[in-house]
Amino acid sequence: MRLGIDRLLAEGNLRRPLTGRRVALLAHAAAVNSVGRHSLDALMALGGLQLTAAFGPQHGMRGDKQDNMVESGDYMDPLHGIPVFSLYGEVRYPTAAMLAQFDVLLVDLQDIGTRIYTYVTTLAYMLEACAAAGKTVWILDRPNPAGRPLEGSLLEPGWESFVGAAPLLMRHGLTFAELARWLVAERRLDLDLELIRMQGYNPAAGPGFGWPRDELPWVNPSPNASSLNMARCFPGTVLIEGSTLSEGRGTSTPLEVVGAPDLDICRLLRRMETLQADWMQGCILRCCAFEPVFHKHQGQLCHGLQVHTDTRHYQHERFRPYRLVTLFLKALRLEYPTYPIWRSFPYEYETERLAIDLLTGGPFLRQWVDDPAATPADLEARLIPDEQAWQAQRRDHLLYR
Repeated sequence: MRLGIDRLLAEGNLRRPLTGRRVALLAHAAAVNSVGRHSLDALMALGGLQLTAAFGPQHGMRGDKQDNMVESGDYMDPLHGIPVFSLYGEVRYPTAAMLAQFDVLLVDLQDIGTRIYTYVTTLAYMLEACAAAGKTVWILDRPNPAGRPLEGSLLEPGWESFVGAAPLLMRHGLTFAELARWLVAERRLDLDLELIRMQGYNPAAGPGFGWPRDELPWVNPSPNASSLNMARCFPGTVLIEGSTLSEGRGTSTPLEVVGAPDLDICRLLRRMETLQADWMQGCILRCCAFEPVFHKHQGQLCHGLQVHTDTRHYQHERFRPYRLVTLFLKALRLEYPTYPIWRSFPYEYETERLAIDLLTGGPFLRQWVDDPAATPADLEARLIPDEQAWQAQRRDHLLYR
């Protein structure tokens, strides 16, 4: 399999339209070629390209920020002497001065297939800005490690935020080039868009099911995206960011474990099995204990669950992380009716709306969890139509079939 960046580096005919044009790169720490070299360094070493600027999303172009919601500043790249502009700092939308630095923007971002991942929002903003400014955008495509399965709800109108830029499904099943293609169509952008597809990519092939596990090194696309297992779990475990429970930040397995002090996990598991056992299938669920060294419940022993999708028991099409974590929250509410589940704090530049509502794209999930009469069938009645609608909507934008 060949990544978009590897094709651009190897195929001179692909690069020919860039001759004589000022080129910028939007990238992050996981923007590496198949032998692990950062895309900016590889492009600079290639010669023949007029690279005039670079852009970094949340966590920075080189992955300089460890924790969540920590801004980066602009700087001059010490090795290549070009400006690196932050799109997660003083601004999140590119300014006219930034856009004036280039004619063609290369986008090389490793996504993990979930709507709330902020690289999706940065992509949407850049596509929109480049269309308005008459710029050209090339997407250097990469695999979606979560693969093709779809799950969750569509973002509701009026619930747009930096963790929800467009009416995508939570687990959308698109690569970044496919996502760009859909965004351009959905927003009706008049944009010169070029997609550098991967070669030999088969998102249905095991054991990676979206991630060519034996061909590419795993480089964290964000500091807490530390494994393929995390990427598979993330469409569900990210919901815990909007709760008072720990999602494992401050441990060596962030967003693979969920829990809190003083929980009886066996009791919660029994309730989950009683409510909807089939939402727990496709993975191994393991009771565990962990003590975060920073973030929520720092220095406290938490009791929780670890989700394992990295064994022979993993069933790619049956694993539904969104339903799994919502079931966990529902069981928690039923077993601990007065437990303070929902966290109220400024979240991704929002101060009024609850983080859980921003994450889910509306208040329906929180209301379902808190309603003692609401059943898993009620949630299914909400999710299935959205999943079917998205299945139809994304069909025309798939590049790999």
